[in-house]
Amino acid sequence: MADERSVQDGAFQSLIAKLNWRLLPFLLICYVFATLDRVNIGFAKLQMQGDLGLSDAAYGLGAGIFFIGYMMFEVPSNLMFPKWGARKTFSRILILWGLTSASMMFVRNETAFYVLRFLLGVFEAGFAPGMFFYLTYWYGKANMGRVMGIVLLAGPLTGVISGPLSGGIMTHMAGVRGLHGWQWLFVLEGIPCVLLGILAPFVLSDKPADARWLSAAERALLASREEPGTARHHSFSQVARDPRVYLMAMVLFCLLNVAYAIAFWLPTMIRNSGVGDPLSIGWLSSAPAAVACVVMVLAGRISDRYGERSRHVTIAALISAIGLAGATVFDGRLVPTLLFMTLAVSMMYAAYTVFWTMPSEYLKGDSAAGGIGLINTIALSSGFVSPNIIGLSTTLTGGTRAGMTVMVVLMVVGGCLGFLLRRNASLPLSARSTNRV
Repeated sequence: MADERSVQDGAFQSLIAKLNWRLLPFLLICYVFATLDRVNIGFAKLQMQGDLGLSDAAYGLGAGIFFIGYMMFEVPSNLMFPKWGARKTFSRILILWGLTSASMMFVRNETAFYVLRFLLGVFEAGFAPGMFFYLTYWYGKANMGRVMGIVLLAGPLTGVISGPLSGGIMTHMAGVRGLHGWQWLFVLEGIPCVLLGILAPFVLSDKPADARWLSAAERALLASREEPGTARHHSFSQVARDPRVYLMAMVLFCLLNVAYAIAFWLPTMIRNSGVGDPLSIGWLSSAPAAVACVVMVLAGRISDRYGERSRHVTIAALISAIGLAGATVFDGRLVPTLLFMTLAVSMMYAAYTVFWTMPSEYLKGDSAAGGIGLINTIALSSGFVSPNIIGLSTTLTGGTRAGMTVMVVLMVVGGCLGFLLRRNASLPLSARSTNRV
């Protein structure tokens, strides 16, 4: 029996490796472009703001209004996910947001800026939570920390890539065919999403049972390892009445406030430290994200190994708050600002990675799609709140320090709330995985 079990475990690990290579690279690339097209406005600001005459407050509103459209259509998109399937859902989202992002090149005034940012949110709605829900079809909860540690690399990877890429485009493409550098930025970072949307139906399968690239034996093995769990909710209305769902949403709200504050304003903070060249700003802004790529993968693996989620989120969030406080104190001094911001970014992503294992463990069945969407929708109000706090405080005080202080407080609050999720936030010993993702 032991030998038979060992053979089955070996076959399952090989199957997990096959799933990883088939699903995770494509989803990671899509998520990188989703994050890139969401935050590239932070680099475009370096040229776009002066060309269009936008105030910091107007920029903050335009950056944040994306999330209004996203929030309005997030839950409906996710409720339709089980019916439409992954292939149609992801294809629709990728193509429409890619075209909208590229259309940002036509912005000439504040109104067009606001409208296109709003539409970008409408069309991207449902992608991230849909992806998280989709992964539950293929992976058990004991592996979810490792899986999230891979797909959520999109955040810091975008930070690594977007700096040099966006800075390089804005520097070297300025004036080509009579277009500004920021116009080329939107075109060259938007069109690849359309291509990914065309590829999605050919790369992805809606569910394991539909995967022709798996053998019948592999599909059976995957089905035999499913973890049915106990369904707490049988409809979206039950999910919407669960206080724990809203507690998870508030933890994520606090984490994302800091994430978006850094994404939208780090290039400006580096420029305020005396660096003027967009390409140099891009390279410097990628350093914190590069460290975060390593830290978040380790956080996911360690969380899986110990079968614990809540304390990992809390500790990482509080350390991130310390880093953010240090960056705020030394604002205007390049080296200490970057060092403290690296600590803040890497630990924020560690908390974010481990956090996303909890909704998929708590919510079961098709209602999980709507529940994950609801958590993400509430939390994404941070994308409107955060840039407006920083933008208004910068306009009123002439610096980012006051707004960043608010972000420090929010990160501390998020860490404390994360500790309240400790009930049902740990895996039983029998569920802890020895598999490697």
